[in-house]
Amino acid sequence: MPILEFKMPKMGESISEATIINWTKKVGDFVEAEETLVEVATDKVDSEIPSPFSGTITEIRFGKDAIAAVGEVLALIETDGKAAGKKITIGKTEGATEKKEPKAKTENAQPTTVNRQLSTDNFLSPLIISIAQKENLSIEELQTISGSGTDGRIQKSDVFNYLKNRKYPIQSIPTTNNQQPTTSFPKPKINFIEGKDRIIEMDRMRKMIADHMVYSKQTSPHVTSYIEVDVTNLVDWRNKYKDDFQKKYNEKLTFTPIFVDAVAKGIQDFPLINVSVDEKNIIVHSDINIGMATALPSGNLIVPVVKNANEKSLFELAKTVNHLAESSRNNKLKPEEIQGSTFTISNVGTFGSLMGTPIINQPEVAILAFGIIKKRPEVITTEKGDEIAIRSMMYLSLSFDHRVVDGFLGGSFLRKVGDFLEQFDHNTTL
Repeated sequence: MPILEFKMPKMGESISEATIINWTKKVGDFVEAEETLVEVATDKVDSEIPSPFSGTITEIRFGKDAIAAVGEVLALIETDGKAAGKKITIGKTEGATEKKEPKAKTENAQPTTVNRQLSTDNFLSPLIISIAQKENLSIEELQTISGSGTDGRIQKSDVFNYLKNRKYPIQSIPTTNNQQPTTSFPKPKINFIEGKDRIIEMDRMRKMIADHMVYSKQTSPHVTSYIEVDVTNLVDWRNKYKDDFQKKYNEKLTFTPIFVDAVAKGIQDFPLINVSVDEKNIIVHSDINIGMATALPSGNLIVPVVKNANEKSLFELAKTVNHLAESSRNNKLKPEEIQGSTFTISNVGTFGSLMGTPIINQPEVAILAFGIIKKRPEVITTEKGDEIAIRSMMYLSLSFDHRVVDGFLGGSFLRKVGDFLEQFDHNTTL
C-alpha cells in the first residue's frame, strides 16, 4: 500500500512556518480524510489541519512545540491506494479567521480537564504571546488565565475574556513581534566556537520574562537610589527569638516578613509610591500588596504576593511568606497568589549580592532590593563619643519610575523604610 506525505500547508501570504501545538493522533492510529490531525500556531492564528486522505499514520516527524516550515513533511500516512489527496490551504490572507472551537469529542477521546493551577509548562502559542505583548500582560498574569482549549491550553477568547474583567486595565501599547529599537549601530558579532560553546534555547517563560523586562526599561525611565542601614538591633532580636518563634507558632522567622512589614509601613507614610500609570492618569492603589521576587527551581523568576501586608501581624506575615516561598519551590502557587501586587521587593542578599539595581515590575512604579547583611567595623556615636564597633550593615536600593516618582518621594520613602529597620526595638517580645 502506498505511503503518502502529509505536509505543512500554506498558512497565508507572509507566513512561512508554524509551531506544532498538538497531534490528535499518534503513530499506528487510523485517521479519516478531513479529520483534524494536528493543531498548529503562528503569530497570526491558531489552526486545525485536517488529513487530506484516510490511512494509518506510520511516522510523525515533528513533535510538540517544534517549528516546521510551509511545505515540510509533517507525517507519513499509509493508505489503501484509493485515497485521493486533497490540497489544504489554511487561511487565504494574513487576516485569517481564528480556528473554530473543537467539535464534540469522539468516543475514543479522553476527557479534558481545565487546569486552573499555575503551570509554567502550559503551551503559549505565538498568537497568545503577541496579544499579551500588546496588552501589557506579564508572564505571571498570563499563566493565571484558565484555558478552555485542549489540556487547558489558553486560547484567544480566554485572554480577551480575562481582559474584560481586569481590575486595573492598562492602555494597550501597539507593538510588533521582534521589534528592535531604531539604531544605526550594527549588531555586535557573537563569537561562537563550534565544539566548545553550546546553545541553550530560551523556554517560553524565559522569553516572556525577557520581553517583560525590556518593556519595563523602555516604558519607565529608571532611577535607582541607595542607602546603607545598620540592622544590628534587628539581627540580634531575630537571633534571640527565632527558636521561640518557631516553637510558639510552628513557623520559621526569616528576615523577609520583617522587610515586608517595613515596606508596608513606608507605603502608608508615602502612598504615592504605591501607584500605577495609565497614560496621563495615576492610579493610587488603596491596597498594599507586596510582591516577592522568588526564584523557581527552573531558574526563572515569579512574584507571589502578600496581600494587604499592612493589616497583618508579624506572625501572619511570616506564615504567608513561608507558604508562598514553599509553594514557589514546589510549583504549587495558585493563580490568585501571584496577582494584584502593587509594590515588589527583591532580596538579592540571599544570593550573596551586596546590592542590586532591580527592574520595575510593570505596571508598578518602584521596586526595592535588599542586599546581603554583613558585619564590619563602623564608627558609631555613643555617650562616650565616637567609637569603632562591629555592626551588621545592609544596603537598600530603590529603582523607581521617574515619570511619576521624583527624587524627593523616592528618597524619602527609602529613608523611611531604612529607619524602620534601624530603629527596630530589640526589646520587643513575641
